[in-house]
Amino acid sequence: MRPTEQLKAEHEGVKLMLKVLGKVCVKPEEINQEHFAKILEFLKVFVDKCHHGKEEDLLLPAMIEAGVPKEKGAIKLTLLEHVEGRGYVKGMSEAFDKLKNGDRQASTKIVENGKKYIELLIKHIDKENTILFPLANKVLSQAKQAELEEEFEKLEVERIGVGKHEEFHGLLHQLEEIYLG
Repeated sequence: MRPTEQLKAEHEGVKLMLKVLGKVCVKPEEINQEHFAKILEFLKVFVDKCHHGKEEDLLLPAMIEAGVPKEKGAIKLTLLEHVEGRGYVKGMSEAFDKLKNGDRQASTKIVENGKKYIELLIKHIDKENTILFPLANKVLSQAKQAELEEEFEKLEVERIGVGKHEEFHGLLHQLEEIYLG
């Protein structure tokens, strides 16, 4: 499987979690703290450390090396949107900490950041799937793509650990059943 196909497959899991987050944001006064802690872990670990790590540390540098400009276009936009998304996740995390400490008003900040994050990531994923990844497939040789596949696997084990990817898929299906079923 090409690296971009793997990233697209991961996007499907991210979109599912965004749907779950959207349901959570509908009734902020009823946030299940155990579920929300797991949602945040998914966003921080799977989405950012693993998925964005593959893009930022491996795919994008390979594309730059192949001649795609870093300071404009698809690569610059991708990096900017990753930073913006981290800000929304940080906002949700900080508000969640306040909520756990009894501040019921914090749920509005969770919803605010959650909705902005969902909106950003839906557009971001579409841009990556339709612009960034086809560009990567065009400029990266088959040999480079094969190398990236191996590096993706290594990064995943190093950043999130053996079996954690599967654990996150189990969580996705559990939360899908609860919130979307």
